Amino acid sequence: MRVIFMGTPDFSVGTLEAVLAAGHEVAAVVTQPDKPKGRGGAMSMSPVKEAALKHNLTVLQPQRAREEAFIEELRGYEADVIVVVAFGQLLPAEIIHMPKYGCINVHASLLPKYRGAAPIQWAVIDGCEYSGVTTMQMNEGLDTGDILLTEKVKLDPKETGGSLFDRLSDVGAQLLVKTLEEAKAGTLKPQKQNEEEASYVKMIKKSFGELDFSKEADALERLIRGLNPWPSAFTHLNGKMLKIWDADVYTKEQAEAEFPEYSTDFKGAEPGQIAAVLPHTFFIGCGKDLLKVNGYNEAITGWGSEDHELVCRLINNGVRKRTIKFAGIVFHLHHELHGTDNLSNNRSILNETKVRKLTWCDKGIIQN
Repeated sequence: MRVIFMGTPDFSVGTLEAVLAAGHEVAAVVTQPDKPKGRGGAMSMSPVKEAALKHNLTVLQPQRAREEAFIEELRGYEADVIVVVAFGQLLPAEIIHMPKYGCINVHASLLPKYRGAAPIQWAVIDGCEYSGVTTMQMNEGLDTGDILLTEKVKLDPKETGGSLFDRLSDVGAQLLVKTLEEAKAGTLKPQKQNEEEASYVKMIKKSFGELDFSKEADALERLIRGLNPWPSAFTHLNGKMLKIWDADVYTKEQAEAEFPEYSTDFKGAEPGQIAAVLPHTFFIGCGKDLLKVNGYNEAITGWGSEDHELVCRLINNGVRKRTIKFAGIVFHLHHELHGTDNLSNNRSILNETKVRKLTWCDKGIIQN
């Protein structure tokens, strides 16, 4: 087939590559205009544009796809089909109905569930057992066109937004190639979407990542995974952002059984309160259950190298001093010593360092 490909982010690149690998002729690639990026404001190309240029393909970058001049330019390519994968603009009816086989969209959900701009992340955040990909015959609505083909994908218990993004990108690429084959053969059987089962998801904003520890730990753990790697879940430590990449959910009974020396702390943990600091991790009380934070060190932003070193020592190895001031906060520690006061090279002793109960609040961490 003679194809016009419309897409912008990384998710779209695999489908473009698959279309080329299947032997289709890509007459033109349409993507969003270059944008300034970073503090220097240097212009940055979309991932789809970068891929297209590597294949010496014609690239079009309209400011608005509804402009009449662009519509007429597109018409001149006389494409059999337009493939749309996360392009980033709504298309007018003139484009949707222009080619013989219309516009075929690759959508990263099992339609009609999760119409909208961020179905991958919301599938993780909402705790879905399954997600998947739908190829759809586009119409003028938002993800309301007829379903052509679908492929279901089971989520891993520790699935992240990033890992599901990669998996569905691969699935979508192959499903689109299959869809084009069946379209040409005339074997597709379009199915109307059931509007009673339809749901829409909101766009993801950076502010969504701020953790509210009054919520259940299970919901927070899913939020952390769903927003990994972007925009990431976060909280604040003494006015500075602390990003959290990975966590586990523990009931207080589970935590007490695995770490009995902190039993009293776990029982009394309130939402937002750090119940215990252990080697390589710490526990935070939530509205229900506890959140065991595993991955966050590399996400510390806005702290100097000395600050970073201190928090790594505190969480990963314990701290020798009885009192340590970190980022304006005084941590009071007590030790269980076993026959020696020389802790500098004794990892087993360091790992038995305990921290008294601390509370995470708007002003940082305070001791109770």
